[in-house]
Amino acid sequence: MPSPYRVAVIVGSLRKGSFTRRTAKALIGLAPASLDCHFVEIGDLPLYDEDLEAGGAPAAWVRFRDEVGAAQAVLFATPEYNRSVPGALKNAIDVGSRPYGHSVWKGKPAAVVSTSPGALGGFGANHHLRQSLVFLDMPVMQQPEAYLGQVAHMVAEDFTIPDEKTRGFLTGLMQAFADWIALTLAKPA
Repeated sequence: MPSPYRVAVIVGSLRKGSFTRRTAKALIGLAPASLDCHFVEIGDLPLYDEDLEAGGAPAAWVRFRDEVGAAQAVLFATPEYNRSVPGALKNAIDVGSRPYGHSVWKGKPAAVVSTSPGALGGFGANHHLRQSLVFLDMPVMQQPEAYLGQVAHMVAEDFTIPDEKTRGFLTGLMQAFADWIALTLAKPA
């Protein structure tokens, strides 16, 4: 069996017990054996300021860039803040895209899962994030789309998905992402 694909899992919410982080942990548990998923943390990243690059990038930026750079694909899990992505996630995207010409995102297959305790499932955040990923030259999985509403009741304390239909959908999502990664990385550059 070939080595599993290294997947950076980036969670847009900083709160350790957030619904989005719980959902991401559940998704990792549903991932097929062909995916090796690891969280890449964003909470310690200083706000992007090009002036900070001049004296040598902050250690947190270097760590983040190295971790994402070592991954072959990226799974984004984001809540919706004011119909968009949280500022910490946007900052992480900016940090990874710099310095100009050295983006760690380029060419990495991606999937976006958005969450909301409300009914819309983070639709606005999902699409705002996709706009940035297209610009960053990340081939984003189009189907299935994952807008997870009512997320407060979706994931159990042990990070399992009790509802069989939801668990089936999310298992299929992770398999589709594995297939998307394989297809995308098999294409000549």
